[in-house]
This record gives sequence, C-alpha cells and structure tokens, in this order.
Amino acid sequence: METVESIKDDDIELSLLNNISLTFVKGNLLLPIRREDDKLIAAVTDSRGILALRDMARSLNLKPHPVQADEKIILDAINRIYSQTSRVNEVMGDIEGEDLSMIATEFESPQDLLELTEEAPIIRLLNALLMEAVREKASDIHIEPYERGIDVRYRVDGILRKVLSPPKIIHDALISRVKIIAGLDIAEKRLPQDGRIKLLVGGKNIDIRVSIIPTALGERAVLRLLDRQTGVISLEMLGLNDAILSSLKNYLARQNGIILVTGPTGSGKTTTLYASLLKLNTEDRNIITVEDPVEYQLNGIGQMHVNPKIGLTFAAGLRSILRQDPDIMMVGEIRDMETAEIAVHASLTGHIVLSTLHTNDAPSAITRLVDMGIEPFLVASSLICVLAQRLVRIVCPHCKEPYEPSIEERNFIGRVSQPALLYRGKGCDKCLGKGYLGRTGIYELLTVTPELRSMIVGRKDAQAIKSVAVKSGFTTLQSNAVDKIINGITTIEEVLRVTQRDIEN
Repeated sequence: METVESIKDDDIELSLLNNISLTFVKGNLLLPIRREDDKLIAAVTDSRGILALRDMARSLNLKPHPVQADEKIILDAINRIYSQTSRVNEVMGDIEGEDLSMIATEFESPQDLLELTEEAPIIRLLNALLMEAVREKASDIHIEPYERGIDVRYRVDGILRKVLSPPKIIHDALISRVKIIAGLDIAEKRLPQDGRIKLLVGGKNIDIRVSIIPTALGERAVLRLLDRQTGVISLEMLGLNDAILSSLKNYLARQNGIILVTGPTGSGKTTTLYASLLKLNTEDRNIITVEDPVEYQLNGIGQMHVNPKIGLTFAAGLRSILRQDPDIMMVGEIRDMETAEIAVHASLTGHIVLSTLHTNDAPSAITRLVDMGIEPFLVASSLICVLAQRLVRIVCPHCKEPYEPSIEERNFIGRVSQPALLYRGKGCDKCLGKGYLGRTGIYELLTVTPELRSMIVGRKDAQAIKSVAVKSGFTTLQSNAVDKIINGITTIEEVLRVTQRDIEN
C-alpha cells in the first residue's frame, strides 16, 4: 500500500461521511478520503480497516483502494473532520423538522432515559454545542431562557456572542440533558445546582463546570470549559515583558513572603498563579493550595477545594495546611481579614504565600490589605511584590494590516518617538470576522522597596504610593499596554475596553 504522512481537511470528501458513524470509523481506524473514478480511497492502519473498507466500497458500488497511515494521523483527522460535520445550525435544522412536542417531553421522567440513544435530538444538539464551543476555543456556554425563546451564547476571548436561538419548547429538555451528564437532580428546578462533567470532545479531554440557577422564566445554565490538554501554561507564555518576567522569577525564588496577583474577575489571575506554581514545583518542595474551585490538577502539588457549607473556608483551609509542613502555599483569594492575617503570619514564619486580590491596580492592593485590618507594619514586612494584570485580545495574525494612526491615537500613545504605523485585523475566516485571535496579558509589577515600606507604615494612600513607585521606574498597566500596541500585538480599542475605568480613575 501507498503510505501517507498527513491527511489535510481539504483532501476529505465530506459527503462520504454523512451516513458513517464516528464509532464505526474510530473502531476500525478507517477514514474515507475521496472517490476517484471507480475507486473509494481511504486511510487505514491494519486489516480491520481494510475489511471495513471492502464492505463500505461494496455498498457504494466502488472498488476499495486503501492507503497506509499512522494510527495517530488517522485519529487526529477523524476528530478534526467529524467536529466540522456537527454544526449547531445543521442539527437545529434537523430538530425543527421533527415533532417539537415529542422532543420537549424527552426527559420528563428518568425511566425514559433507558430508551434514549445518542441519536435523540436534544443529545445531538448539546453534543453539537459542545463540539462547536471547543472548536471556537470558547471558555463558557450560556443557556438563557426568555419569554419567547432561548439564547445560547459562547464567550470567546472574553466576549459573549449569540450563536443560537432555539424555540422555548425545548428548553426543559436541553437543561435536563445538561443535568443528566453533570450528575445533577433533574427533578429539582427550584434550587441552584453545581456539577462537573468530564468529556472527550474531538479527541480533547475537557473538564466542564456546570452552574444552574432558577430564574423567573426557567432554569439558566452556564458551562465553563477547561481544556485539560492545554492545561497550565508557563510564565514565559503569559506575555510578560523581559523586565517583569526576570523580576518575578527572582521574587519566586525567595524563601518567605507574600506575592499577590490582582485584577478584576476574568483577568487571568489564577492562570498566573498556576504558571508560578509550575515554576516552583520541584521534588524538594512541599506545595499545597486552597482553591475555589480547583481548576486544573497539578502533579506533585496538594490541592484543597474549599467548601463553606461544611465550614471549610479559605481561612480554615489555610490554617490546616500550615500543619502539613508546606514550603509554598497558594490561597485562591484573600477575601477577609482572617485569611489575610493567616497568610501574613505564614509568610513571616518562613513560607512563600501566593494569592489574589480584587483591586484595579497594584498600589491599591497594599491599601486594601490595610483596610481589611492588617497592621501596616505587618503588610510592609511580609509583602514582596504585587502583579496587576488584564487580558487583551491579540490582533489576528492571518488578517493583520498596518494603518496610519489618527491624532487621537497618537495622543493616547503619548510617547516621544511615535510609531509610523499601527496594526489591526480586518477580519477573516480564522478569527470569524472579529479581527482578533487569542488573548495575552498586560501587566504592572510593584516591588515593595524600603521607601515603599516606610510609606505603608505611614498609612499613605494608593495614589501617593503609585507616584513614588513611578519615579523609581515602576511601569504602569497603561504603559505596558502601549508597548503591546506599538508592537502590533493588540489595539488601542481593545486596551480601552479593558482599562477605560482605570484610566478615568
């Protein structure tokens, strides 16, 4: 047999796959590629595929023509191609052609589940929604009921976008299907429920956190998708500039102290903490975390999930792990004085403590700790540095184009050496016409110097701390963002979208 080293999407004749199940092609390690004259060309790995190809070719009145391919090449191609054939709108079109009243009662009683197959319309719809979300790299799926219908929205690169508006009649069946695979109670419709799903979608291991709440118009579901194969990224991949990256690595090498990461919800703080733990994770260190929830499992690190219902708060968890002989501790968030106090005392007794705070910038994190009730001298002696961050979308590299900046844009940049050109994305198939593809961070790193320590002890406000830090070379979020704009990584519109409130303040 002829051997092929790769199978491209363009090589595949998609119509051949319309009536062939994913189970069949994966089970036989067989991928039909195209018809050519009177032959059916298909990639196989062994005799199973050859026998299955003979049967398939016979049913199409064609002669089998197998080509040899590695198992991984075939499986990767199957996952890619079959995810393309599960378009949400196509499935929705099929469903609307069926009896909607029958679909609406699919999940009315648990006994009916035994009769359902993977071909049940609602199962096909949810599977298609999950596949499309993974393909578009969505972080969340929202299923929202309204008076006349349902909105299904994806959050991609931090922006919500409506993808589907199914009829209201199928709402209960769709939510029930989500509950079933998340292991929740389908009969309970009055109370909020949280669950977790582990799925293999398009060959990728996906963790899905499910949150369902009752609203006046029906239950609303949000599915948070976590790609376990992408997993935790390294510090070098976060988009930190060389100076901040080098300083942060030096601070992580310290023997004791607190390192804080700050920013609003959804600004990537947990990702930065995980990247830091990845850097610190060696055999000679004992690392324990207290999180809400545990988003990714890290090998070699003890991770504790908080549960306030049974009294396991951040403070209680932190107090417990102090008795586990830790070298490094990570607290998901400092929310109250008790947690802050334990973190400070742990750092003063020979531990590195990593945590997050919700503040707009790095100097505000210092005053927030003092406002919580921590003595200023304790903050001054325990805090090493504060990293503030935001996430901005990256200009799509496939449709990136230069343009001449306007006077207003030059004023925003405000640098003495103005760039001749800036960059933006005009929109293409790869970025779904948005002009952006993926995200990176903008950062500011505030080091607690001896001068700042005396200001903290003197209870100076955040603005005064910031002014002194800037004179000492502190690079603000806006300045870091301008560097990324000049280098064509992001745009002024995108920076203003995530920092406008801070700039006005």
